[in-house]
Amino acid sequence: MTTTLPSPAVLGARAFAALAGINRFSDEPGKITRLYLSPSHRQAAEYVKGAMEVAGLTAFIDAAGSVQGRREGASPGLPAVLIGSHIDTVRDGGRFDGNLGVVAGILAAQAIRDAGITLPFALEVVAFGDEETVRFPTSLSTSSALIGHYDPAWLDSRDADGVVLRDALVTFGGDPAGIAALARKPGSVKAYLEVHIEQGPVLEVENEAVGIVTAINAQSRAAVRVSGEAGHAGTVPMTLRKDALTAAAEMALALEEIAGSHDQAVGTVGVFRPDPGATNVVPGAVDFTIDYRAPIGATVAAMERQIQQRFGEIAARRGVSLTITPYSREDATPMAAELQEALAAGIARTGSNLSARRLPSGAGHDAMAMARLCPSAMLFVRCEKGISHSPLENMTELDAGIAIRVMIETILELARREG
Repeated sequence: MTTTLPSPAVLGARAFAALAGINRFSDEPGKITRLYLSPSHRQAAEYVKGAMEVAGLTAFIDAAGSVQGRREGASPGLPAVLIGSHIDTVRDGGRFDGNLGVVAGILAAQAIRDAGITLPFALEVVAFGDEETVRFPTSLSTSSALIGHYDPAWLDSRDADGVVLRDALVTFGGDPAGIAALARKPGSVKAYLEVHIEQGPVLEVENEAVGIVTAINAQSRAAVRVSGEAGHAGTVPMTLRKDALTAAAEMALALEEIAGSHDQAVGTVGVFRPDPGATNVVPGAVDFTIDYRAPIGATVAAMERQIQQRFGEIAARRGVSLTITPYSREDATPMAAELQEALAAGIARTGSNLSARRLPSGAGHDAMAMARLCPSAMLFVRCEKGISHSPLENMTELDAGIAIRVMIETILELARREG
């Protein structure tokens, strides 16, 4: 069955060509910035839709902005195995984060079609549009739409420019009223598989091309606003100041300390905006974000309590007010054991020099949402120095091809199990 399938080298070359096509579309010239519902997101979605059609999938851009493609199995209407990831990026991001998984799904579907293989299930590829949660305060909104857990309140949220998500979706060509109908029925999806760069250094350090994800860490995000009192930088004595920025800075350091006190926990302040932001004005307010994660949900809950306490103490001591507004919370998500074993079988069939290395994911992925609908699993791929969310993000063609061949072999393993 496998003799007619492309080699990892061929698959890798095809993947890099497809990635170059997707990454032509950016909100910022000279960078890869493709935010949810932006013009470049629409362009990339159209490109992906065309690539799916070339691969033999019937494709469309759905009401929430994801691209969905399907190839029927031995008979129409069978439950599906979904391969997916996302095509939105962070600001000034990398070429592979998310995009690799979408391309992997398309090329796997194309190779199986070209080999004349009929599967005992439908095969679908999904390119989600809102995984990074950069533009709007959502939480895996496009994959949540597929599992029937879309929060209608997201439609009324605004980006930093005041644009309402609902309006942006309509401009994009989506349909707010059609999101509820995207929810998949129980039993209609057999499994969800996702290929993703590791975004960490473990595989490279251990000289492993790919690894099997055991679980995705719990995580929580919140928007924080500190309100003090603006004043003239030259006339307000230090003892009388209610400086929102220095209070917020102390809170950021407190988050660092809290995260460092828990095993394998991390904490990040990713956005920090003082107001009015003038050289000669004591900042009257600061808005910033906090992101904290750990492998165990109880650890994240403990961190949340500590954050509330420490930030509150800092605000009281400095005479400023504090508002903490959580907007994203995800539980720790174990990956399905049976799919981990299928991936291990796919790895074994791809190359004798590969091992089925198991490792957790510290980053969140659409697989977290999809695991609430069906058994889900992820394959990590080695990336250079573990760098991600950066223009320095890099990997080799061969590793990309190995990952795609593993995905093909895993799909065929699932087909064997059906037989």
